[in-house]
Amino acid sequence: MIASLVWHPATNWVDSVDPAADPRARKGGTIRFNAAQPPKSFNAYVDGNAYTRMMFDLMYENLLAVDGETLEFAPCLARRWAVSEDGNEFVFVLDARAHWSDGHPVTAEDVKWTFDIVMAPSSDTGPWKSMMGVFESPEVVDAQTVSFRKKGGTPKDWRDLLHCGLFYVLPKHALEGRDFNAVDFSDVPVSGAYRIARVAEQVETVYARVATWWRRDFPGCRGVCNFDRIVMRYFTDNENAFEALKKRAIDVYPVYTARILNEEARGEKFDRNWILRRGVRNHNPIGFQGFAMNCRRKPFDDVRVRKAMALLIDRETMNRTMMSNAYFLLDSYFPDLYGAANPCANEHFGYDVERAKRLLAEAGYADGFEFSFLSRSGGEDKFLSLFNHALEACNVRMKIVRKDFAGWMRDMDSFAFDMTWAAWGASVFRNLETMWSSAEADRKGSNNIVGFRSAEVDGIIAAEKTMETMAERLDAYRRVDALIAK
Repeated sequence: MIASLVWHPATNWVDSVDPAADPRARKGGTIRFNAAQPPKSFNAYVDGNAYTRMMFDLMYENLLAVDGETLEFAPCLARRWAVSEDGNEFVFVLDARAHWSDGHPVTAEDVKWTFDIVMAPSSDTGPWKSMMGVFESPEVVDAQTVSFRKKGGTPKDWRDLLHCGLFYVLPKHALEGRDFNAVDFSDVPVSGAYRIARVAEQVETVYARVATWWRRDFPGCRGVCNFDRIVMRYFTDNENAFEALKKRAIDVYPVYTARILNEEARGEKFDRNWILRRGVRNHNPIGFQGFAMNCRRKPFDDVRVRKAMALLIDRETMNRTMMSNAYFLLDSYFPDLYGAANPCANEHFGYDVERAKRLLAEAGYADGFEFSFLSRSGGEDKFLSLFNHALEACNVRMKIVRKDFAGWMRDMDSFAFDMTWAAWGASVFRNLETMWSSAEADRKGSNNIVGFRSAEVDGIIAAEKTMETMAERLDAYRRVDALIAK
């Protein structure tokens, strides 16, 4: 078996300082973030909230890391790894220095237990099941070695190493026998730089730096994780959070409302740079946001109705009058794939009430229908008011159902909605399967929240897994994008 494995990293690999880290940074202090509304869970396996993921990243480590500059794999909990020549087996050798914050060593049993509990039918782990489900339950070779083997008949996928190397490893000795969906992680030891120190329900969560973090003196970890405490403070809406920033109740306020940045971030505190406005430029893939319609339910199972709804959303007016023209309007789910060499040919859905009426009549809804809009914030109301004006012109009645973020997430996980406002992030390593495959349409907690199904898209997704060049994959993504946009 060993002879057929290709081992990594290269023998000349050297851990290096993170170029984003400042060697002059001092340890200590507290930083407080606006974390929006309280999460459904602190468990990133059952809650896809961006802030939950951000903090879980600091609490629990993966077998591998990804170099921020080269996007190459690097050691983390595993100091070495190997891939078989046929691409069906993946072996990881853990770093003997790795330990949990309570002193217990990180072992191969922890890796296997984490995989098994994530894949358990009782665990509400949605998209993780799709990514990790191509593997058999891992084999514990010895205390520090674990082996993953792909299920028989599962095609090779260029993301295989991502899927078995980049999941959070959890402590078996602290979690075994507990309800995985309900664990709050406040008393669970961590392998990363931070742990939950205090939870004030509906108010804030305080994370404390782990003084005994096992990687604290590694070159790649110098100059990072400097704050003694990170506070995630919760607010019912962005307006309240912005007021808290001005009163120095929080230190960092990510701006998601263009009006606040362009019109309200003014005055002495900003003029004197007591509060700094900073735009952070990057080359990350672009996500998207918009109204999501549940294709599992009538009338949104009819594409003509969905197109009619798109025509009734006056995006241009919303952007001009409510968003300070700070947004660009999308005709694609992957806008970064297009440019002068590859222009986007998807249909543009501008505001057109008359065409919407014709489409509704064709679908059998000339007299309109009624649906509910699942809302999680009062900040959506002004947009929904404009949308509702257009709906009334088509005899369509919208009922707004307001829930807090945790309630909204529970309904989204079980697809208990007609329409809602949702946002999707984007990854350097694209995975179309979790969001657009038919197999994910009815998996509880999946990212395919709209219930999209297409045999043609499924075929492209299957073929993309074995494509060896980026050019081939980019072409596949554009073809999928065109089919979804139809």
